Amino acid sequence: MPDMMKAAIFVEPGRIEIDDKPIPAVGPNDALVRVTTTTICGTDVHILKGEYPVEKGLTIGHEPVGVIEKLGANVQGYREGQRVIAGAICPSFTSYACQDGCSAQDGGHHSHGYKPMGGWRFGNTIDGAQAEYLLVPDAQANLSPVPDGLTDEQVLMCPDIMSTGFAGAEAAGIKIGDTVAIFAQGPIGLCATAGARLRGAGLIIAVDGVDERLEMARQMGADITLDFRKVDVVSEILKLTGGRGVDASIEALGLQSTFEAALRVLKPGGTLSSLGVYSGDLTIPLDAFCAGLGDHKIVTSLCPGGKERMRRLMQVIETGRIDLGPMVTHRYPLEQITDAYDLFSHQRDGVLKVAIQAG
Repeated sequence: MPDMMKAAIFVEPGRIEIDDKPIPAVGPNDALVRVTTTTICGTDVHILKGEYPVEKGLTIGHEPVGVIEKLGANVQGYREGQRVIAGAICPSFTSYACQDGCSAQDGGHHSHGYKPMGGWRFGNTIDGAQAEYLLVPDAQANLSPVPDGLTDEQVLMCPDIMSTGFAGAEAAGIKIGDTVAIFAQGPIGLCATAGARLRGAGLIIAVDGVDERLEMARQMGADITLDFRKVDVVSEILKLTGGRGVDASIEALGLQSTFEAALRVLKPGGTLSSLGVYSGDLTIPLDAFCAGLGDHKIVTSLCPGGKERMRRLMQVIETGRIDLGPMVTHRYPLEQITDAYDLFSHQRDGVLKVAIQAG
């Protein structure tokens, strides 16, 4: 095995470049994965733009599909050469937060054991997946074997966007027959739409301003699609619900305007499930909030991690209940990842997800 690998590293705001880095040494609880396919996430674009701070020289990316190259001495039940994924959220499962059911907020060995977003390590606090090799910590808890017969692209969404979108639907508490509005049909919003369908929603309303995304939303389970360029979506949703409002709304973009719209369409007692990554302060409008007396719930989510979460998601795919393969609209080799970032960050050519082929 070589000593060096190619990796996409954060240089400075506005610059992510391919460079050579040493292949990581494997500790007793780690696994070294040879990455075969990865992708670019909206959060990676926030990093690129300098809106989310990370250390210079960090390898970016948190959505790995690959093959086990080497196992640490304490990692049991896996074999070298086995195809695996690992969740974007890669918790230790030993902290107080993890044992309190908040693995995404894993504070590790720190005294109280909680850290906001602490379970998100790949491409945030440790080197990530946009590289030829990835070191997976706490591998026993985080490696999930890929079922035979599933391709890399079929499971590529599991580590993050499928898990995140489904988490938004789960946090919304969607019940059979509920009316749900989902604001923004990017990759996360599309997965939230699919999650709402699987949760048994009776009416799913998807909102976006890109024709291709609205068409994909219909494929994912939306009953009605609204183009915010053409209609006042708040008025239209209230009209569709007879003035009642929706049982649950899911915000999947991270803007004041979409957050406010998601709040305004809620029925009294409804739930707003917020998935977007925000880059500025939010303001809650007094009238939409019913002066704090509307029995509304506003919940936020960061997708849970671990091998059991990944196994469940892959089972949903394996049994044919969902097909996220069509969301991969473009493919690039790792060596051309800067071109992929340019395409994805500027949302050109109908891009949804880009498969980065590393090996």
